[in-house]
Amino acid sequence: MEKMIQSLYPHAVSEVLEGIEKRCSKYPLKRQGLGQRFSEKDAILITYGDSIQDQGRTPLTSLRSFLETYLGDALSAVHLLPCFPYTSDDGFSVVDYYQLDPNLGSWDDMERLNRSYDLMFDAVVNHISQRSDWFQGYLKGEEKYRDYFIEENSNTDYSKVVRPRALPLFHEFDKEGKSARIWTTFSKDQVDLNYRSPAVFLQVLDVLLYYVSKGARYIRLDAIAFIWKKENSSCIHLEEAHTVIRLYRKIIESVAPATVIITETNVPHMENISYFGDGTDEAHMVYNFTLPPLLALSVHQQKVEVLTQWATNLELPSNEVCFFNFTASHDGVGVRPLQGIVANEEIYALAAIAKRHGGFVSMKDNGDGTQSPYELNCNYLDLITDPQADAALRIQRFLLTQSVMLAFPGVPGVYYHSVLGSENDRDAALASGIHRRINRKKLMYSDLVEELTATGSFREQMFSRYKQLLQIRKDHLAFHPLGKARFYQEGSVFIIEREHADEKLYAVHNFSEEEVIMPARSPEVEDLIKDESIGSAQWQLPPFGFLWLKA
Repeated sequence: MEKMIQSLYPHAVSEVLEGIEKRCSKYPLKRQGLGQRFSEKDAILITYGDSIQDQGRTPLTSLRSFLETYLGDALSAVHLLPCFPYTSDDGFSVVDYYQLDPNLGSWDDMERLNRSYDLMFDAVVNHISQRSDWFQGYLKGEEKYRDYFIEENSNTDYSKVVRPRALPLFHEFDKEGKSARIWTTFSKDQVDLNYRSPAVFLQVLDVLLYYVSKGARYIRLDAIAFIWKKENSSCIHLEEAHTVIRLYRKIIESVAPATVIITETNVPHMENISYFGDGTDEAHMVYNFTLPPLLALSVHQQKVEVLTQWATNLELPSNEVCFFNFTASHDGVGVRPLQGIVANEEIYALAAIAKRHGGFVSMKDNGDGTQSPYELNCNYLDLITDPQADAALRIQRFLLTQSVMLAFPGVPGVYYHSVLGSENDRDAALASGIHRRINRKKLMYSDLVEELTATGSFREQMFSRYKQLLQIRKDHLAFHPLGKARFYQEGSVFIIEREHADEKLYAVHNFSEEEVIMPARSPEVEDLIKDESIGSAQWQLPPFGFLWLKA
């Protein structure tokens, strides 16, 4: 550890070591034993703390009540998107890392939720709100914060800096009565922290340990690829950024070994998986950002060649790490991860589909005066299917993609609007001017329950079938996140063969609008979804149908 600290802070090694020791002894951490880090029972719901609301109860209490009543042990954990006071970006401009947003409830509410489910907290530590005490102290010239942020140097060339958004890299602020231009990767209200400062490194470590002490089993490092800035570089994926992650993991594991570090880096695939490190020293899980857009493209093209080839070539650096698989989230569907896998024309074609289906397309500044699609802002159900199509077809096509995601090796992340069968909230996006709000609608508890208990309603059909898949998955060892996986193609059929602890099963997916009859890969299987045995020499799949078959 000292060698890594030396590489980052050669003039402050003793200061950093002392700061680490002080913070490790500060919090009463609860998870001292390692146990089993991953299990086939793992399934994480992605949601805001106030996504489900009810009169007379705090949102966290409403959320817990809904999950315990209607999803139960079909889920193992809840990813609470930023649940701290904020000023913009629906939580991703944190004002105070140590306070729970009072609009959500109390830490007691959080503890009660934690009794039923493991928790994932967002560590939004690349940047902080311009209204935070840290940044306001910096603007006032307070000594404590003097090197917490980065000012523009007129002698430095910033042309190589990678820009995730088509917004200025620097914004002007009043600092002690003078104009100062400060580094802002994402927006004026999201001011980048200066990790070249040992004080910032230690302060963020304190935040991470605080989250663990508050029950976080998973720590999601948001936008972590951008944390280190260096002159004449891209300022993304720098070796120093990887070193910071390795240090945080090593320190956290020393006091809370069961904690899972997950990195969020919405970039092309090979860049993304670099955050696994050597498989033992960096992220335990990495977001599988290629899966959502590639699944969408495969459904619309009714072809699985690229999907199969990509899946077959996936490699992990060790048997201790895995992907965090998902299709939908609070953000849109990033398309940069398709670069190098499909032609640019196919990315633009998928973007055009998102627009036709009522969504939006966010663009990226390429640094050469041009822009290209960065993210499709569209509910995943509406991206996969025409909103005007037959309801049964919409549910079938959508669940096909969810079956692939759930059967894929790794841990599944299920967005709340996916399991609930929600559609585009276009009005919210237009009214706010924030495209991502197309998929962030807040739901009233009583209305939601009424729809879910109305037999035959769209929500009821989607929810009941999705929940069934989650329940089946958790009861079969072959779905273990670290279990073996093989991928095959039979025409338009994509097959995932999973195996773990002497159990083998096949997840078989027909990406075609035509019925498919194919040779059976095993002479006798159990259909886990229909709960019946199949002794046929052939497997039959309806249009966009899928099977989970246990050998």
